[in-house]
Parts: sequence; structure tokens; C-alpha cells
Amino acid sequence: MPFWRRLSLSEMSQDEWESLCDGCARCCLNKLEDWDTGEIFWTEVVCRLLDDETCTCTDYPNRTARVPDCQPLTPENVPRLTWLPPTCAYKLVAEGRDLYWWHPLVSGDPDTVHYAGISVRGRTISEEGLAPEDLENHVVAWPGETPATATRDGEDG
Repeated sequence: MPFWRRLSLSEMSQDEWESLCDGCARCCLNKLEDWDTGEIFWTEVVCRLLDDETCTCTDYPNRTARVPDCQPLTPENVPRLTWLPPTCAYKLVAEGRDLYWWHPLVSGDPDTVHYAGISVRGRTISEEGLAPEDLENHVVAWPGETPATATRDGEDG
């Protein structure tokens, strides 16, 4: 049985934890929150440290020092974070659900996350030089959705 089915998030080793990331980079998108309702609005604007082509952080070890708003995922905060995308492996495992077919741990191929249309590859603009008040002009729905290509027979994973 794969580790993500038998271990809780807090029981995972550091290597297991890191491998759970599917590389979609949706968590690196800027989000807006309605203070009254708590509703999350996704934008197409991505962190300045994200490489849009590879969907990887260009300075992962120092990201929280360089980007104060960067919130690393932990076993403790994953269940509370309302802005994680519905396809996030950390969220799925925390909810007792399985990973999707395109997750690299399942498929054995790190590119399936891109082929399935899950990743942010080619769909973002950098926050570099963008005024925070302009974020509302870049709200999009796709990061908070599960594309049909992501599921088997249109069902959740």
C-alpha cells in the first residue's frame, strides 16, 4: 500500500512529504479573500519566484524569507487552509481521499500534472511590477476547479 494511503500527513518523512506535492503550483497563485464571507477568489497572478514553465520555485529553500506572504504547508495547517485547490494532494490525503491518476506518485511521470491541465504552466502572469490593487482585474475560476481531464470518467479521484 502506498505511503499516502497508510500514513497521515504528520507521520510522513520529509521526503514523503515533499514528494506529495504534484507540482501544479496552484498554491503559488495570488488569491483574494472576501473579509466578510471568507470566500476565496483565485487570480492568474503568480508569485515572483515561480518559474511558469517548470512550475517550480526558483528559490524554494529561501522562499519564506524572500516572500513574506509565502505560507509553507504543514500537517497542522493543511486542514485549515481554505485556499488550497481541490486537486491538492495534501488536502486530499488530509481528507482521507486518494490521489488522482495524473499525480506523479501514481503515474510515475512528473509531466502528467501538466498533460491533465492541472498545473499553472503557461496560464499565469508574474506579480512582479503589478500593483496589489490590480489583482482584482486578474480573477479567474480555473484554479479552484477540477478539470474533467483530471478525473477518471468524470468522478473525483
